[in-house]
Amino acid sequence: MSGPRLLLVEDEQDVAELIRYNLAKEGYDVALVGNGADALARAREIHPEVILLDIMVPQLNGWETCRRLKQDRETRAIPVIMVSGRVEEGDKILGFEMGADDYVTKPFSPRELVARVRAVARRGRDTEAARRRHHLTAGALEIDRHRFEVTVKGQRVDLTPREFELLATLVATPGRVFRREELLDVVWGQDGFVEPRTVDVHMARLRAKFAGVRLPMAGVETVRGVGYRFREPAAEQRHTPADGR
Repeated sequence: MSGPRLLLVEDEQDVAELIRYNLAKEGYDVALVGNGADALARAREIHPEVILLDIMVPQLNGWETCRRLKQDRETRAIPVIMVSGRVEEGDKILGFEMGADDYVTKPFSPRELVARVRAVARRGRDTEAARRRHHLTAGALEIDRHRFEVTVKGQRVDLTPREFELLATLVATPGRVFRREELLDVVWGQDGFVEPRTVDVHMARLRAKFAGVRLPMAGVETVRGVGYRFREPAAEQRHTPADGR
């Protein structure tokens, strides 16, 4: 199947087949595991759009499995819906404290479950899109707009607001060539009259900041007579003599 991928963690075979049947009818590609330990490994392997997680599964219960999923950088963004016959308020609260995105109690309507899956998946996509806009990565380079931090292999590079925004603008659209005038509009906005050469001065300072901590500003290059771009990793070997660095 080629539909959205969902990971179902359920050790009761009849319940698992019922859930899988109803989700498959709606176009989901359902992967099934029967215990918490396998759920952790499978989630890292297939990166599902949603995880349906029963609480009472062997090896690691659902609460602990959810906690580990949300602590793992590889899986923490995947929405988790906890499924359980436990209806006590404390169980639900514990599930949400462990990081669950939703909680469904048995018995449930298959239509309701499908609706919950769709809603959580949609929120997950919106959250991930926002995260990607604010947290940029390119190889060892990481740019966190929320924390106003730039790191390379975990080592921080201290930049001014202009330098930070200049780098983030280029990295956010790899491969695109920005003319100096475009970068002035994006980074400086309506901040009085600023000459295009200002971009070159700030770019030189930006490179000096990386050199000062003995780190390469990999990927950022000058396109002679035009402006600057952030080179995509796949394009690194296609660098032409007409371009400078």
